[in-house]
Amino acid sequence: MPPAPDPADFRRAIALVPTAVTVVTAPGANGPSGATANAVVSLSLEPPLMLVALDQSSRTLASLRSAGAFGVSVLAAGQAELALRFATKDPHPVKWDSVAWSELAGVPAIDGAAVSIACELRDLLDGGDHAIVTGEVVEIRIGDEGVEPLIFSRGEYRPLG
Repeated sequence: MPPAPDPADFRRAIALVPTAVTVVTAPGANGPSGATANAVVSLSLEPPLMLVALDQSSRTLASLRSAGAFGVSVLAAGQAELALRFATKDPHPVKWDSVAWSELAGVPAIDGAAVSIACELRDLLDGGDHAIVTGEVVEIRIGDEGVEPLIFSRGEYRPLG
């Protein structure tokens, strides 16, 4: 068997794969919590399920576990600043300061997002240094027509087009 790939090589290889930029959210004891994530995919149509991967030490993961629910806001092309803000280790109140949001089925959803999806927690699985979270979709909000999603590719945030 060949040796295991070097983590830095793996990171460089995966950086070539464009992904949607999302903020995974959950209601928290002291207000909303959220973290930028790109390991987010639809998992099933029947029933409608989402899959999210969050760092095991994520405070948003702790809020999600406690609430039993989470949201996925797929950021729009003009929301790169929010992607950077929610990628920090700043306290959640700092991350959410001046961010327009509303509730979607009881979870925070970022206003102006291309799509927001609210989920009820279904599974928490071990995924190495991340937790694999699945949730059943309970509500969807689609943004304004013509809103393009923000993507992450080659280490940069970019519009889809």
